[in-house]
Order: sequence, then C-alpha cells, then structure tokens
Amino acid sequence: MDANTVQQVSQKNTKRAKKISGYKQPWMLHFMVLPAVILVFVFAYLPMSGIVMAFQDYKAALGVTGSPWVGLKHFRYMFENEYFLKITWNTLFFACSKIVMNLVIPFIFALFLNEVRNMGLKRSIQTLVYLPHFLSWVTLAGILIDMLAQTGLINQFITNVFGIKPIFFLGDGNWFRFTIIFSDVWKEFGFNMIIFLAALAGINPALYEAAEVDGATRLKQTMHITIPSLIPIAIVVATLALGNVLNANFDQVFNLYSPLIYQQGDIIDTFVYREGLLGGQFSFATAVGLFKSMISLILIVISYRLAYKFAGYRIF
Repeated sequence: MDANTVQQVSQKNTKRAKKISGYKQPWMLHFMVLPAVILVFVFAYLPMSGIVMAFQDYKAALGVTGSPWVGLKHFRYMFENEYFLKITWNTLFFACSKIVMNLVIPFIFALFLNEVRNMGLKRSIQTLVYLPHFLSWVTLAGILIDMLAQTGLINQFITNVFGIKPIFFLGDGNWFRFTIIFSDVWKEFGFNMIIFLAALAGINPALYEAAEVDGATRLKQTMHITIPSLIPIAIVVATLALGNVLNANFDQVFNLYSPLIYQQGDIIDTFVYREGLLGGQFSFATAVGLFKSMISLILIVISYRLAYKFAGYRIF
C-alpha cells in the first residue's frame, strides 16, 4: 500500500471518528430531544400504516387486513375527476398567492419599520401587527363572519361612505378568494416580518456609517445596503415556502367557507375532510391525501436544495 493510499485511508478514518464523536458529545441534547422524537414517531409515523387504505376498497367492518385490494383504482378515479382538478387549482391559487404576499408585504413593512427612529413607537407597531398571529382561526373566523356579513361593520361602512350595495364577501366566489388571501396576510405578516427585522439587526453598522461619509441619502442606503442584505434571507424564505404550495391552510378555509363557494373556495384538505370523514369514502380520501403528501415531500426536498444552492442555507 503506497503512501497516498495510506494517507487517504487515514483521512477517512479521522473524518469518521469526528463524525461519531460529534454524535456522542451532545448526548444530553439528544436525550432532551428524545421525548419529542417519541411523540413524532407515535403520532406521525405509526399512523402511516393507514396509507394501505388508498389501495383497498376499505370497509370499517372488515378492517385493513380484511378489505379487498383494488390497486390504483382510487388514483385513477382521482385524476379522472374534474372536480379534483378544480380543487387542485384552487389550492395552488390560494397557496401561491399567500406565499407571494406573505413574502412581499413583510419585506416592505420591515423596511419601513426599520426607518422608525422612535423605539417606543417602533415596538408598539411591531406588537400590534404581530398580535393576530396568536389568535386561532376559529376565533378570527367568528370575527370576520360578523364583520363581513351583509349587515356587518365593513358593509355598513361601504354603504354609508361610498353608497354602493353590500358585498357578499363570504358568499361570492371571487370575493371569497380575496378575503381568504387578505385575511391570511393580515394574520401572518407580522410574524413573518420578524425574520426580516432579525436580518436587518445583523447588518454591519459600519456600512451605513461609510455610506453617510460618502454622502449617501437614507434612500440610497436602503437601496444599496439594506435591500441587498435582505435578499439572501428572502431567498431562503421563498424557497422553503415551496414545500407548502399544496397547503392552503385548512383551518382558515374550513372555518370561513360554505357550500355556496365550493367551486371557488374548496381545497384539497377540505375535500378530503368531507369525502373521508363525512362521506365515509375512506379509501378515496386516503388516496387524495397520499398524493398530496408525496408532492409536498418532493417540493420540500427541492426547496431545501434551492435554499442551499442560492443562499447557503441548510438544516442537515
């Protein structure tokens, strides 16, 4: 064995030893994570055995082991069903609109809030816009239903000020889509803004000082220092959001929609809920859910790859 081969083997053994020691050293941290790992395994991985129902004509009386095997029957029916294509489009529309708006609006708002010099005012504004994040959609849905009703506060304001007829926000499909997107952005943009504020806090103050010495105005400092410094974290947020492109927020839609707007407001998750739990079509609902989960898994892997390639971000 020549010297080069011996050196390569030695380097490999050294790397392997470091890797093993890296796992052994923080054993207390691993022990702290163990309860969470057990909970995830019990409540997330063990129930995955139920995906077998997607390939069966499941009957509750027969159970998983006794129900007849039908192969890809439910998947074929799913792709041949025009309504499934419609709800897939609705899901993509809601999810993509929310991803874009929840990236652009927090980004802009963080830039404006960063220019506020009064710390008391700045913290007050941040608290006010951050507060809706802590409210559940059950609570917010009740508030929105009362405010957006035909005789609600919003319609009374529109009627009295602009003299137009009340708008059926939750009963008209087009207005319902607008309501879903706007209310989600209103609830979450304060939370998403914190990410950009944290990135702003990490910018080296010496850059601004040097810019001031060179005579740069606040606008030029924002354009040439602040925004370029936020671009990497914006790329990370955008790419990681790709994994949720088929998640249009079940809690929100379920608490606000009605049969009047199923064509424009129904999404994959609400469809699975109605077909599976209410309609008793467990196998078909499982097939739809499995399809969505597989696509989401692929998108999550792609998003992590993109985040690492363009922004150097990685979890493992």
